[in-house]
Amino acid sequence: MGVRHVSTTMPTAAARARSVLTTAWSCAVTTEIGRDDLVGAHTVSERGTVILHPPEDSALAAALICAPRGEPSTLLEFADVAPVPIRDRVRSRLWLSGTLTTTRDHLVFDPVCVVLHDAGGRTGIDLDEFALTDPDPLAQAESRLLTHLADAHPEAVEQLTRLISADSLAGVVAVKPLAIDRYGLTLRLERVSSQADVRLQFHEHVDDLGQVTERMHALLTKARLLRRPVLRPSAPPES
Repeated sequence: MGVRHVSTTMPTAAARARSVLTTAWSCAVTTEIGRDDLVGAHTVSERGTVILHPPEDSALAAALICAPRGEPSTLLEFADVAPVPIRDRVRSRLWLSGTLTTTRDHLVFDPVCVVLHDAGGRTGIDLDEFALTDPDPLAQAESRLLTHLADAHPEAVEQLTRLISADSLAGVVAVKPLAIDRYGLTLRLERVSSQADVRLQFHEHVDDLGQVTERMHALLTKARLLRRPVLRPSAPPES
């Protein structure tokens, strides 16, 4: 069982960090010997322990041989990349520092420090909270949900702009779904030379994937009831 989330507007930093860790397909591993970029070479336990399976000829494998007691100081870096094409697609970065120990078949990473860097800045996360917190229930499905919304329902994204103030929409040339979690949907507002993010809260948080459709329909119904024009972003001017 994970800890209960206190926030009612967005996932805690620990939940966001666990979501990044759960969904990341690749990670960068840095030791005193060098750096490896591992793709599809790690798994994560329910408590957030990272299990690494590096190639035998990697810098990480050499670090284990050279390090005192076979436990090199290690930094793991994970990037959270938006699934929909936008500017600045990296939504957050997660850093875990700690040590590695060797078992017969793999490496076990034990973190001593966890830091999440996202739009809200850098946040250090308590290790016990990190271990006990569950990822967001939509984390594994987020990529599929957002790409489906962007590709199959652009008119729904346009309708949702009615929930955004006119001042925030000034100069906007494109609106795209940036993120979705149990508490709401975030849209990216792109201008010619800048961008901003706007969060639309669900009327009630989501406990599982099956509730997403109702929450989205509720947002769209609320948008249609507002007497505001729909923003239909135009293409940016030719340079």
